[in-house]
Amino acid sequence: MTYRVRYTRGAREDLHRLYAHLLERDLKAARRARDAIAKGIEMLGEFPFTCRKALADNPFLREFVIPFGAAGYIALFEIDDNETVTILAIRHQREDDYH
Repeated sequence: MTYRVRYTRGAREDLHRLYAHLLERDLKAARRARDAIAKGIEMLGEFPFTCRKALADNPFLREFVIPFGAAGYIALFEIDDNETVTILAIRHQREDDYH
């Protein structure tokens, strides 16, 4: 089963912020990061329940670790139903927490 993946406005803003941050330093790295996140999100649409729970008492709120270089990114998402996953936020692993 494939889940439809959608993004909240905040998650889209996170993607733009993360891309812009890398773009200021290294165009190739920004593109590689964008591609790594896209590939990770694609996998998330196939297997959302394999990702770790964000809260112990909520089996539908989860985090997906997206490897990239020495660190990576974390996508906070919710499994809405049998067909839909919503990305709520994306951050770099070295950031304090979600915005």
